[in-house]
Amino acid sequence: MSLDASRAGEVAHVLSEALPYIQRFSGRTVVIKYGGNAMVDEALKSGFARDVVLMKLVGINPVVVHGGGPQIGSLLERIGKESRFVDGMRVTDSETMDVVEMVLGGLVNKEIVNLINRHGGRAVGLTGKDGGMIRARKMTMTRENPEQQAPEIIDIGHVGEVDKIDPALVHMLDGGDFIPVVAPIGVGDDGASYNINADLVAGKLAQVLQAEKLILLTNTSGLLDKSGQLLTGLSAAEVDTLIADGTIHGGMLPKIGCALDAVNGGVRSAHIIDGRVPHAVMLELFTDEGVGTLIRSGRRA
Repeated sequence: MSLDASRAGEVAHVLSEALPYIQRFSGRTVVIKYGGNAMVDEALKSGFARDVVLMKLVGINPVVVHGGGPQIGSLLERIGKESRFVDGMRVTDSETMDVVEMVLGGLVNKEIVNLINRHGGRAVGLTGKDGGMIRARKMTMTRENPEQQAPEIIDIGHVGEVDKIDPALVHMLDGGDFIPVVAPIGVGDDGASYNINADLVAGKLAQVLQAEKLILLTNTSGLLDKSGQLLTGLSAAEVDTLIADGTIHGGMLPKIGCALDAVNGGVRSAHIIDGRVPHAVMLELFTDEGVGTLIRSGRRA
């Protein structure tokens, strides 16, 4: 069955619009934080895998970093262990950390690897412990207590921050035409495992790799102004202003913080995009309009 003239024109326009972006990003690295609806809806999962495979086939080096909070919570519930949170961070004792490693490093990671491979890619699953890739330090949380002179220190267990990242393993996989899929688990100097926020790992990894782009998939349309309109094409200074005047607040602040750290650390641009849109990654990379908020560095984005 052949295309009619109008449909053929639309297809040709889409393909020709993608060409300059393919030429521009070929040979560059794009770090994608994968999560939210895009990670649980079957059609969106398939679309994401196809996008990642297409990127690799046209010469771009995608690196996928994934979360898995809902899956961890589900397994903890099944084994009768209560999930506890402090300021949005999961309290992670040794038993919970075992579950985190099983879910992130096993179940979720291998599902993503299998999905990409089924669509023609060559994905390899990793945790930050492989090759000593992600060195972690224990996250310290404090809370002001008017009854005490010093802030109260809260121990949330095996929750970590990125100390440093060795990109050698990712470079080796990229050079062999593999697609790295990274679970955000690091190892401390004491050999202990630490659960690290996936946005944070993606942002730090993008910096170390000097990536062309950091893409954060979310369940929102992007960054909105006070009237609900999508904001995009923002500089780091403009984002700082939006934080100061309260436009950016609540749950969007940590994600914006990761994006800002990335562009200030040498990543050319960061994108907060709507993972509920089919083929959101491809649309953001290869079309003029995109599907979310772009934050650019001082260099040309």
